[in-house]
Amino acid sequence: MTTAPPTPPDTDAAAFVAALRRLKVWSGLSYRRLERHAADAGHCLPYSTAATMLGRERLPREELVAAFVAACGLRGDEAEAWLDARTDIACGPSPAYAAPMDIAPVVAAPARPRSRRSRWAVVAAAALVTALLGGATASGAFTDDEEVLRTSTSVRL
Repeated sequence: MTTAPPTPPDTDAAAFVAALRRLKVWSGLSYRRLERHAADAGHCLPYSTAATMLGRERLPREELVAAFVAACGLRGDEAEAWLDARTDIACGPSPAYAAPMDIAPVVAAPARPRSRRSRWAVVAAAALVTALLGGATASGAFTDDEEVLRTSTSVRL
């Protein structure tokens, strides 16, 4: 590792993953050695996860990037630069300045369609509530206890 490590791009996910591949080559470590180095640095990075991460074009999770750059030997500002670049790609770059509140127009964000996962979560929650209420109704939890109302005590003096 006599040369400087590659710098992270902040353009898109594919370029970021390609730079991660260059970082692995720069480190000279195998996937198994990366796993050991990550564990030594206090991270969890299974070798299969690292291989899968570098084989895709999607942006990896932040904790995977942190573990990977630590395993490659980057610390401090160099590692922080990789995490910042990942955040910029995921969230968009932070604005250079903030507009004053009275000048900035108020624009409503467009409604985002629900994902398939959130729809199924709502359906599952509704089914669970229905089953619980149906079971409680069937067991008589919502009815008056007839036996108590009919029982009377008589005291004869």
